Amino acid sequence: MARTVRQKRSRRTLATFLVLVLLSVTIITLDETGRAASLTSGLKSLASDVYSPLRHGVNGVLDPIGRFFAGAVNYSSLEAENQKLQDQILRLEHRQASDAAAQRQYAALQRLLATDRLPSVASLPTVTAEVTAQNISNFAATVNIDKGRDQGVTAGDPVVGPGGLVGEVATVTPNGATVRLLTDGKSQIGVSFGHQQAATLDGAGAGRLLQIQYVPSTAHVFVGELIVTSGLQGGALPPGIPVAKVTSVRSVVGAADKQVTARPLADLNDLTYLEVIQWSGSS
Repeated sequence: MARTVRQKRSRRTLATFLVLVLLSVTIITLDETGRAASLTSGLKSLASDVYSPLRHGVNGVLDPIGRFFAGAVNYSSLEAENQKLQDQILRLEHRQASDAAAQRQYAALQRLLATDRLPSVASLPTVTAEVTAQNISNFAATVNIDKGRDQGVTAGDPVVGPGGLVGEVATVTPNGATVRLLTDGKSQIGVSFGHQQAATLDGAGAGRLLQIQYVPSTAHVFVGELIVTSGLQGGALPPGIPVAKVTSVRSVVGAADKQVTARPLADLNDLTYLEVIQWSGSS
């Protein structure tokens, strides 16, 4: 039995040796005739045809997985960069807003300083105040300021802004005050025009023209004429402060007075800084 097994192994070894010898001779012969290249090329092509579908299938499965993990790794860094950019944009926007606000305040102060100060009030002390609130309705028109009794502000003091008079101090607190504007329905200012022609300037409500009362029908007044404080109301206001300009003049047959309207010189809709003239306390 053992002898039979050894004989079979010997025959398989001899057959394998003969196959290898024949294969070697065949390859050498093909190489000498130049056919080896075509054979190896064919084998490569066959291998490629067999392997390519497998490779594409594997790549089709692995590539999305690779991109997913790459994206997961890079996502946190991209998110951090985006957050930095957003923070920078917010800082720039805040700075731009702050710069714009500072420029508006500067421009408002420049307009206030540019207001012509007449000799009659140039020697009087003033308090510069900032408007903190506006209280506008159909009939009322007031603003609050951040200076009051502790800073020398007194009820009745005239208040000027860019262009001219804006109103009078109505009420005072230790560190604030309310200014009644010219257009307020309760505002009455003694004014004059022409050759010391006295009249009264009444407010008719926010956004409405001022009414000049008690202008005799014989008085000479024209559109565009300058209206100033008269100082004739028992010294309530100093004389000569520019107030308004005449916008219309109408004579009514049989009436004792003319109907005259005027527009404030100061822009009462754009008040940021004001000057309170300390007149009531010194008069």
